[in-house]
Amino acid sequence: MHKGYIKTAAFLGALSVMLGAFAAHKLKQMLTEQSLNIFETGVRYQVYHVFALALTALIYKEFSNKLITTAGILFMLGIGFFSGSLYLLTYLSAKGIVGYEWVGAITPIGGLFFIIGWLCLSLGVKYK
Repeated sequence: MHKGYIKTAAFLGALSVMLGAFAAHKLKQMLTEQSLNIFETGVRYQVYHVFALALTALIYKEFSNKLITTAGILFMLGIGFFSGSLYLLTYLSAKGIVGYEWVGAITPIGGLFFIIGWLCLSLGVKYK
């Protein structure tokens, strides 16, 4: 088992719950429905990839190779880029800060990290 991935997944999982609760109770009052949906998309994909990271840690025990390790790194980068950019967009929107719409261009980079992470995970279990 890859202990670091389990620890990171547990932390990011707890953070997901906190962010989701914050969105449901506080942000709902502060944001437009569109901005709230953007934030919730970030939380949802973070949760999905927390489970992917935990799965990667468990798979690592049986298939310890660079592809599995790379999958875990890509899932963490994906959370940072994909969810992080959506959280930042929501923050900028809530504060009425304009001129940073380019931040939305970071989101697909995170999505690409997720996709490549899943492919690495798939390929990694072929090799023992």
